[in-house]
Amino acid sequence: MNAIHTTVGTLVVLAYLISIVGNLTTAFSGRTFRWQLPLAYSAATLLLLQYMLGFSLLGSGEGVPTRHYIVALLAIIPVGAEHGFANTRPAARQRGLFAAIAEVVTLVLVLVAYIIGQSDA
Repeated sequence: MNAIHTTVGTLVVLAYLISIVGNLTTAFSGRTFRWQLPLAYSAATLLLLQYMLGFSLLGSGEGVPTRHYIVALLAIIPVGAEHGFANTRPAARQRGLFAAIAEVVTLVLVLVAYIIGQSDA
């Protein structure tokens, strides 16, 4: 189960990296891509799957430092900001900019949780 959790964690990081690139492109050029919103929702869904796997590992008695899951759960806040605030902006450039900012914050939190999890694995 740890291997699956680690693999999904890697996919979460990659999905957010790609999504950030798309949103930064929109923020600076105004161009939008059909895959941006589905990718953002896919990244958030992968993060939800990651939470479910993590809680399963906690329930199975796996030792994990408290800071790992606290930092990981903090990522819910920028994901909510991205989908609840950034996606409602009227202009594409604004949507891209605010979504990219929220995704960078999410990525930083996910990376910190990932590093904590890898260092204690």
